[in-house]
Amino acid sequence: MFKYLSPIVLLIISNVFMTFAWYGHLKHRSMPLLIVILVSWGIAFFEYCFQVPANRIGYSVYSAAQLKTVQEIITLSVFAIFSVLYLKEEFRWNYLIGFIFIVLAAFFIFRK
Repeated sequence: MFKYLSPIVLLIISNVFMTFAWYGHLKHRSMPLLIVILVSWGIAFFEYCFQVPANRIGYSVYSAAQLKTVQEIITLSVFAIFSVLYLKEEFRWNYLIGFIFIVLAAFFIFRK
C-alpha cells in the first residue's frame, strides 16, 4: 500500500511547492524579476526534493504514463485551489469541464 499511496502524497506536496514557485510571484508583481527568479529557484529545489522520490517510488507500481497522468491531475487540482485561495481568481464552470475531461483521460490511461 505504501508504494501506491506515497507517490501520490509526495506529488501533492511537490505540486504545492511547484505552484508557488511558478505562480506565487504573480501576487507580488512589483518585486524585481531577478529576485523573483532566485526565490522561485529556491522554492523549486524543495519541489524536486519531493517530486524525484515520488517518481522513483511510483515507477515501481505505476507506468510512466500513469505517473504523468496522476501528476497532471494533482497539478490542476492544486493550481485550482491556489488560484482561488491565493490569487483570489474566480473558478469558472469551463475550468471544471476541462478538468473533468482530464480525469476521463486518466480513466483510460489506467484502464487495462
